[in-house]
Amino acid sequence: MSFTPAPWPRRLRSQEWYGGNSRDTIYHRGWMKNQGWPHDLFDGRPVIGILNTWSDLTPCNGHLRELAEKVKAGIWEAGGFPVEVPVFSASENTFRPSAMMFRNLAALAIEEQMRGQPIDGAVLLVGCDKTTPSLLMAAASTDLPSIVVTGGPMLNGYFRGERVGSGTHLWKFSEAVKAGEMTQAEFLEAEASMSRSSGTCNTMGTASTMASMAEALGMALSGNAAIPAVDSRRRVMAQLSGRRIVQMVRDDLKPSDILTRAAFENAIRTNGAIGGSTNAVIHLLALAGRVGVDVTLDDWDRLGRDVATIVNLMPSGEYLMEEFFYAGGLPVVLKRLGEAGQLHKDALTVSGRSIWEEVREVVNHNEEVILPLDRALTRQGGIAVLRGNLAPRGAVLKPSAASPHLLTHRGRAVVFEDIDDYKARIEDEALDIDETCVMVLKNCGPRGYPGMAEVGNMGLPPKVLRKGITDMVRISDARMSGTAYGTVVLHTAPEAAAGGPLAVVRDGDMIQLDVPNRRLHLEIGDDELAARLAAWQPRHERPDSGYAWLHQAHVEGADTGADLDFLKGCRGNPVGRDSH
Repeated sequence: MSFTPAPWPRRLRSQEWYGGNSRDTIYHRGWMKNQGWPHDLFDGRPVIGILNTWSDLTPCNGHLRELAEKVKAGIWEAGGFPVEVPVFSASENTFRPSAMMFRNLAALAIEEQMRGQPIDGAVLLVGCDKTTPSLLMAAASTDLPSIVVTGGPMLNGYFRGERVGSGTHLWKFSEAVKAGEMTQAEFLEAEASMSRSSGTCNTMGTASTMASMAEALGMALSGNAAIPAVDSRRRVMAQLSGRRIVQMVRDDLKPSDILTRAAFENAIRTNGAIGGSTNAVIHLLALAGRVGVDVTLDDWDRLGRDVATIVNLMPSGEYLMEEFFYAGGLPVVLKRLGEAGQLHKDALTVSGRSIWEEVREVVNHNEEVILPLDRALTRQGGIAVLRGNLAPRGAVLKPSAASPHLLTHRGRAVVFEDIDDYKARIEDEALDIDETCVMVLKNCGPRGYPGMAEVGNMGLPPKVLRKGITDMVRISDARMSGTAYGTVVLHTAPEAAAGGPLAVVRDGDMIQLDVPNRRLHLEIGDDELAARLAAWQPRHERPDSGYAWLHQAHVEGADTGADLDFLKGCRGNPVGRDSH
């Protein structure tokens, strides 16, 4: 860790709007005063933007207005000037065709808000899956001092005495209904128990994973990730973060100081230890591209392969985020990684201290939730990156959520050309499929869906479910919800809509999955594969206007983070010309 605070006091960028007595300065300052701000607030103190992703249509973030008030209190206490700024909220719950399509749009819009407005630092107030990466990407591209405050997970759900994980049990109960093991009425009754408080998914889904990634990267205060949304300590965390961002501005502690190669390696290993979402792969690759750190799919496989999954949470395990917090949360996991020699201990955090200084004294309060290494859920956790003629640029699989007996498998392909084809045929009793087959779904990648929807964990056919089978090998270019589980190969690149080999798989082709050897192979000859690819024609929707066109024209593949090609890199925070 090497960071030297900038000298203080000094002139901040907000003074380009508010400092002095020119006509333009009086214009900017005078309009702000219509809210009742006294003149001395414009004296050069740090102006902190609270970038709030609250929205009634982002229910995971529905409580963030309340949390913003605590952030403001902390900023005032530390001598800053808080300004709350509503920003694009890419809701996982409501956006169609996929919130992922709008992660990059959100990052673009928020980057320009940060650069074009009179703020010296930012509190990234986030929660729902795509809000955390989109704001982190924007902050990385502007390199203004920034700190993450997440909204926290929901409380545990319970249904008839069973612990219910949001998302995870949605998939489980849905399959139970198709198998005849649960009635539709019971499913509707269970609905009320799945989301019983404010907050994000209470499993180790993408929201909790990305909160953990922010903390492991050093972009949030230690302990932030797991505090439940309704716990009073969540509000304390918000207030402390408000205090801290003011000092970060004074010190000029920026994302580029924190988001180093060591920080990304810490996050990748942490993802393996917590059994984190496969979505973290695509978000961290995109974030690394914004700060110019060379992180690849191969890094995910290399760094995660020897990390044991020790967090016993759904979808990989038994418990939920509430218990994870009570056990000690992410700091305990980071300490365990440090003790195992799998943590860059000197990586800098937003606290100004190293990550090891933050966690070395923490205690594990429940070894059933955060397991000792000799009882790990999976000895080799992390994300498995598969390659072969079916995925020349890689595909991913989450071993901790897969069935061990399927990690080495050879089966006959049953192909669905797109999600509509899948929905039309999956419940047909005449469908030629059994549990030994490999389900293949095409045209659901960044271009093909468009937006790479979370449809990779295809539900099994009812006739297979009725046999008591709960898992099959599934392969697609789609994503999977972090709350989901199964032996599911995702992010296959190049995607089908870009003419990748997945596009030319046919019914009856044999496919080999060999996770221990990281291989995904279509059993046809090279000449046959080349002939099929030469004859291939795209069949996905190709928009001709609007953001959908922009996305289609510029989105990169899943293997590099699915960012828009023209948004990679850091553009900084220069103050533009005055508007008058």
